[in-house]
Amino acid sequence: MDTGVFAADYSATPYWWRAAPPDTRDGGTLPAEVDIAIVGAGYTGLHAGIQTARAGLVTLVLDADVPGWGCSTRNGGQVSTSVKPSFASLSARFGPSLATDILREGQASLDFTQRFIAGEGIDADFRVVGRFHGAHLAKSYDRLARDIAAPNPAFETGAYMVPRAGMAGETGSGAYHGGAVFPRHASLDPGKYHRGLLQICRHAGAQVVAGCRVTELERQSRGFLLRTERGALRAGKVILATNGYSGPLSQWHRRRVVPIGSYVIATGEIPTPLMDRLFPTDRILSDTRRLVYYYRPSPDRSRVLFGGRVSLAESDPDRTGPVLLRELIRLFPDLRGTRIGHSWSGTVAYSFDTLMHAGEDAGLFHAMGYCGSGVGMAGYLGMRIGRRAAGLDGGETAFARIPFPTRPLYTGSPWFLAPSVLVYRLRDRFGW
Repeated sequence: MDTGVFAADYSATPYWWRAAPPDTRDGGTLPAEVDIAIVGAGYTGLHAGIQTARAGLVTLVLDADVPGWGCSTRNGGQVSTSVKPSFASLSARFGPSLATDILREGQASLDFTQRFIAGEGIDADFRVVGRFHGAHLAKSYDRLARDIAAPNPAFETGAYMVPRAGMAGETGSGAYHGGAVFPRHASLDPGKYHRGLLQICRHAGAQVVAGCRVTELERQSRGFLLRTERGALRAGKVILATNGYSGPLSQWHRRRVVPIGSYVIATGEIPTPLMDRLFPTDRILSDTRRLVYYYRPSPDRSRVLFGGRVSLAESDPDRTGPVLLRELIRLFPDLRGTRIGHSWSGTVAYSFDTLMHAGEDAGLFHAMGYCGSGVGMAGYLGMRIGRRAAGLDGGETAFARIPFPTRPLYTGSPWFLAPSVLVYRLRDRFGW
């Protein structure tokens, strides 16, 4: 570990845990039987639990660790319209009608997150700040401009291009060849958001049990038998809300999501004049690399949070932190001498079609595969699948109308990840 780049108070825990530390209550004794068992107490599971508990169903939310231990408190706090493929790409796969519905779901996830936080009174530092998406190559700027101008019948993005000459108003980095602004994207504090969800879910009547890994899921004539590290129970219906932490519990789902580590640092404190010069807005930022960097000022504008994929294989945040810092300084040379205050990682889940998925198999529900864009979409699809499990209106989603693909020989361990990352690096370098 390169100790020279770490601050004296360095912590290998998420920055967000400073204001919202994990809730370590164990949640009590397991019941013998419930109407709904939810596996995973992140955004997806808690939103699903809020819906089923408010519908009067006996709801149990189980987590292998403390609630929110996974990416729900480890992400960068960027809220977008989530869907990566373009209308043209989706139309070629599914036809224009379903493509439109899929894109509308992306906008709906952003709108839902904003309405839910405001309506429930969650203190999560939610702000509509917009996103600046930088072109890391000149040809990337041209491609981005074409994408912005392409038809999108689902919703108006309001996006506009910023040429290199106008960059000073967006960022103090000279590394980009211009970029695009998406004015409706937002930011939040992931830890505070999760804390608010957990409180609401419990208040709705759901029991949330921590440190209770589900080790086996057995379908029975009426419902399911769940075996856990703390005993067994029966459930009428089960919702899998595990995303990048799905593991072997359901091999069918495990074969359809690819767990990938994403690494993040928070710098030490940065003087206000320097922060104002380098980040003149509160926008969230990303770029056109396939191995994308995503970053932003902290909600109080005292630090920079910077994340991305920087290693071929999964690694230790103590090792990836200095690499991320070097990339941050490459983008912003004026940050030379800045140290790392926090370095951590989380596991996201990609799908083979780069789309999120939700659905049901005779009482076994799932929502997962957020492809690194789960801050808004995870809660939105958790809400949808929760309402569907409860038999309520509003449980429909376009992501239940598309196939959930896998690949031959894939069993859940991404053996192809290192060569894929290497290829993406080459494509990013040369703009292929």
